[in-house]
Amino acid sequence: MSELDWIYLGVILGLLVLSAFFSGSETALTAASRPLMHQLEQGGSKRARHVNKLLAKRETFIGALLVGNNMVNILASALATSVLIGLFGDAGVAYATAAMTAVVVMFGEILPKTYAITHADRAALVVAPVVRVLVAVLLPLLRIIQRLAWGMLRLGGVRHPEHDMERALVELKGAIDIHTEGAEDIKHERAMLKSILELADVDVGEIMTHRKSAYTIDLGQPAGVIVEQVLASPYTRIPLWRDNPDNIVGILHAKDLLRALNVQKGDAEALDFTQLAAPPWFVPDATSLLDQLQAFRDRHEHFALVVDEYGAIMGVVTLEDIIEEIVGDIADEHDVAVAGVRPQADGTLIANGQVTLRDLNREFEWRLPDDQAATLAGLILFESRRIPEAGQMFLFHGFRFEILRRHRNQIALIRITPPLRTIV
Repeated sequence: MSELDWIYLGVILGLLVLSAFFSGSETALTAASRPLMHQLEQGGSKRARHVNKLLAKRETFIGALLVGNNMVNILASALATSVLIGLFGDAGVAYATAAMTAVVVMFGEILPKTYAITHADRAALVVAPVVRVLVAVLLPLLRIIQRLAWGMLRLGGVRHPEHDMERALVELKGAIDIHTEGAEDIKHERAMLKSILELADVDVGEIMTHRKSAYTIDLGQPAGVIVEQVLASPYTRIPLWRDNPDNIVGILHAKDLLRALNVQKGDAEALDFTQLAAPPWFVPDATSLLDQLQAFRDRHEHFALVVDEYGAIMGVVTLEDIIEEIVGDIADEHDVAVAGVRPQADGTLIANGQVTLRDLNREFEWRLPDDQAATLAGLILFESRRIPEAGQMFLFHGFRFEILRRHRNQIALIRITPPLRTIV
């Protein structure tokens, strides 16, 4: 081999190092955690700032790395062919092709990309400053290439994608599942995070207390009886109605009643309950939990009456209801124990028909659809298209539902047999 051949081999070695750098940099930057880089940048990391600027223009840095990688690989292959032709004649072309393919694939692709994918964040922080310089140098060429590429894609009907917030939320939910999968000790935290992301997708009509279960007081009763009912209630805010349960005239706060009783020295007959009560606040049942939460904050209110599109009262919703959608049930010393779900020894569950699907999905990590019905009874009615009799069984979404009790036209009690994989 001549001295020039040895120089060529040295150059080829250097080009292979550059090839490994370009391949590893592309993998590291595309696999780097954007949330982590954002946090590091907030903490003052300059390298993280470089990574975030590159990720903000993903097409540009990928184009720069591809241009650099292809240039060095082609040049390395050309030099290797020249050296081997000088040593073996025309057969050197075949030798060079085989040798460079093996070397480039192993040392220029597999090894650097394997390291980069397993140490993506660390590698991205290391290579980002160099890649930014490369992008700056190749920027004029990259702009021309990108315009040509998008011009050809548009001919095929492909348009530049816009930022999709809905897709970002789905990806975030998926990330929560992936990073917490199988971690039973943080099951509650996982449910909380997903509930926060779903606030804009859930309506108040899905979490409200139905009017049948709402605690209200008739103003037509004697004052003493009304006071006794307020004091016996587990709730702080109570709707007051006159003549008709749908005619809500005010919301009475227990503290306001106690203050008034104190002023009147305990004389209930001297109280004007209408004056003590706050005006009722009505909200549409289609209001999202996110909007309702903001409305509660803006109005400094904790209680609202839910109405349908015809203005008929459907139920009540409170700030606590929304908070419980995020953190789970909040029980205090005055809460009334309500029959909900009772796990059985055989792995089945006996549930009240009014138990919400969201509560079941959250508690047992099921995926019962809640887009057409809010409660368990509603799901059975929707799927069966009938009002079932006690003793009937249905199989929906992999679950078996047995109707244990029906009260008039209302499904009161159901036995749920979940899929075998969910029975513990």
